[in-house]
Amino acid sequence: MPVTLSAREVDGIVGQRLRERREALGISQGRLGRHLGLTFSQIQKYEKGSNRIGAGRLYQIANFLGVLPAFFFEAVEEGAAGGANLINGVARDEVRTLTEAFAAIRDPDTRRSVLALVRSLTANGGPGDRIAG
Repeated sequence: MPVTLSAREVDGIVGQRLRERREALGISQGRLGRHLGLTFSQIQKYEKGSNRIGAGRLYQIANFLGVLPAFFFEAVEEGAAGGANLINGVARDEVRTLTEAFAAIRDPDTRRSVLALVRSLTANGGPGDRIAG
């Protein structure tokens, strides 16, 4: 039976996902804060889970970071199921390393080539393994 997480635990997971996505895109806390009309310290509090992110604010953050609001809750279900170190069955540190390496590629053509390679590899894995985009 899945474990029920407290609101504070959910806030922490959502904040962690916010930080991971922001860092993967190379966006500073200050830049995100300026876009939202907040201070970088408010973004820090969101990321630590010490301040709860309201639904409207989460929607704004998701739009700016190029994800759906549900992105921030994907890890919540895994945490409740005891798989907090996995993202879709892949070790979180592997995903983070790959994301950081991809974000460091400055040339848009090279990024497109890397994405094409990854898509071709996942297409060979089966119909449920296709990456959207």
